[in-house]
Amino acid sequence: MRIGITGATGFLGRKLVRALTARGDTVVAFTRDPRKHRDRFGPRVEVAALAELSPSMVERMDAVVNLAGEPVSDGRWTDARKDAILRSRVEATRAVVTAIGGATKRPSVLVNASAVGFYGPRGDEEVDEQSPAGDDFLAHVCAAWESEAKRVTSHGVREVRVRIGVVLGDDGGALAKMLPAFKAFVGGPIGDGRQWFPWVHVDDVVSLIVFALDRADVAGPLNATAPTPVRFRDFAHTLGEVLHRPAWLPVPAFALRAAMGEMSTIVLSGQRAIPRAAMAAGFAFAHGDLREALQSTVGRAQER
Repeated sequence: MRIGITGATGFLGRKLVRALTARGDTVVAFTRDPRKHRDRFGPRVEVAALAELSPSMVERMDAVVNLAGEPVSDGRWTDARKDAILRSRVEATRAVVTAIGGATKRPSVLVNASAVGFYGPRGDEEVDEQSPAGDDFLAHVCAAWESEAKRVTSHGVREVRVRIGVVLGDDGGALAKMLPAFKAFVGGPIGDGRQWFPWVHVDDVVSLIVFALDRADVAGPLNATAPTPVRFRDFAHTLGEVLHRPAWLPVPAFALRAAMGEMSTIVLSGQRAIPRAAMAAGFAFAHGDLREALQSTVGRAQER
């Protein structure tokens, strides 16, 4: 297949590109700065400017994966930052769908990123792909993001929304931000640690996206979360054991709110998300055990 990917130079995008080219697919990697990233990929990857995304470009593609969006945890949520988070997702998705709609020959599928933040804070309630959207900032962002993606179905294109959890990887994502504190013997639970932590190994996210590309009978939302969510205190304890470090030093909720403002809701609340639709479709998570997943990712990080 020939697959166009927006957000191809990000943490998840780079791994997806490698997985697709390894199996023989050709990738068009869209980025804001092609010159900066042209040498990063191999010969099976064409690097193009995001501004070049057009109907004529889309006509050359069998599928499109949209991963574009400003990181949500790279700065305090000022009004300007929140606007950038929302606009980056909605406008990028709108541009992709508009290009697909204007094409004479359209790709068969759009796989669009979303997040389990769609469900908002839900306490101990289990949520799956049939659960409604929440009512906080991230839930509104995800709902608007997904609404743009769903428009592609009016053009006869299959659409899949991959609601991604907290991704554990060796060279980026949430784990990279946690490791320094744990290695310095100051890691531990956040708040009371009872909040659910919808973790997922990065390899399983990549595999689920590839699964969604290949399976013509899969459409709609898919939770990209391990089938075994845990409470944050249990995650912290397991990470400490894998690193041979204590995990006893809690970060008080009030201190986190003072330091991060509204953005603290990312870590102080969570979702007990279950990937029922993915599993019902036949997808098998390779990393369903938290200890094994952490050993895999931490081991890779230490080898780098």
